[in-house]
Amino acid sequence: MAQTTRMVWLDTLRLWAGVSMVGLHASSDIQGQPFVAFEPIERVGPVLFRAVVYTARTELFLIISLFLLIMSLDRRPRGYGATIKEQARRLLVPFGFWVVFFAFYRLFKASYFGYSDAIWAQLVNPLEWLSYFTLGSVHFHMHFLPTLFGLVLLYPLYRCAVDHPWIGLVVLVCLFTKREADIWIWSQFAQEAWFDYLLRTIKIATYAGYGIVAASFVGMFKRGIGEESRTAIFNASLYAAGLLFLVKLVHSHKVILSGDWQYSFMPGYWADFLMPVLLFLVFMAAKPDFFPPIISKLAPYSFGIYLVHPIILAPLEIWLWEASLSPSSFVATKTILGIAGATALTWVLSRISPLAWTVGLGPLPNWPSRNKQKLVEEKS
Repeated sequence: MAQTTRMVWLDTLRLWAGVSMVGLHASSDIQGQPFVAFEPIERVGPVLFRAVVYTARTELFLIISLFLLIMSLDRRPRGYGATIKEQARRLLVPFGFWVVFFAFYRLFKASYFGYSDAIWAQLVNPLEWLSYFTLGSVHFHMHFLPTLFGLVLLYPLYRCAVDHPWIGLVVLVCLFTKREADIWIWSQFAQEAWFDYLLRTIKIATYAGYGIVAASFVGMFKRGIGEESRTAIFNASLYAAGLLFLVKLVHSHKVILSGDWQYSFMPGYWADFLMPVLLFLVFMAAKPDFFPPIISKLAPYSFGIYLVHPIILAPLEIWLWEASLSPSSFVATKTILGIAGATALTWVLSRISPLAWTVGLGPLPNWPSRNKQKLVEEKS
């Protein structure tokens, strides 16, 4: 499994992670709920669809990003300061652009559904802007970039797992700690002004387990895995992922009957948060010729699809909600048009030189010309 050609399996994971986020955010009603106003039978399609697309989650993006970072440090060693500066420009400059954009773009949907006054109240509150830029609270999908940057800050911790891949099992302890700590701080501090910052700190500290897992996968990949071992890893990982998906189906049944997301169902928590780890391992151990090479041409758009898809979903929600469609038709139409629209918008932005950097497909503003090509190659 030595790295002799482009990792099409990794490109496939990147593309699936980006597309699945569109499907995830399209799988609920306009209030983010599992179609509470409808009968259980009408919730079956959307909830089962969500169970499939939620196998990826943003946690898969985190593992992929940290895997690539650790791989790049192995190929091109540099110090901590240089690495953090490079990652800050790569992640936080586009993040700042989209924070400002979505802060005001939300007014489009808010005006239609009658809560624009609440958005305007946020826009004139400096503390809300602080939260926008530190937590990504400006929109439901923007939390990813500050969380990823927080994990990047801890990257020296992960690198021990490159030489000792078994250390990746620490992710189990990290996820256990996350759940127990979350339950405690929600019960004790939910009304405190600093609650969201404490919650994010706990998230980054425990999500470091994903960084350790990513480093352990780098170690496995560097060493190479023989054909017999590769087949064994693939079969075992696929079997474990199948078992977790059965748990997700049990969880889905509970959601269908109750009309809420059943966050207290502990097996569902473990199925959700461990599935990205197993997905990565399944794809890494799959036969290289299983993935069509064309995926590598599409994968660079995944980051942009993730960033821009709410721009497409907002008008779709307004239009489709007025159409009074069934939940399944609502979700299917919103997903198909959302993926197509987000892909098209990412492609357009990538072709506009002054804006291509906003979707990770061009050099950052004022980037030295001698480094422009290097940046584009690293992003793709």
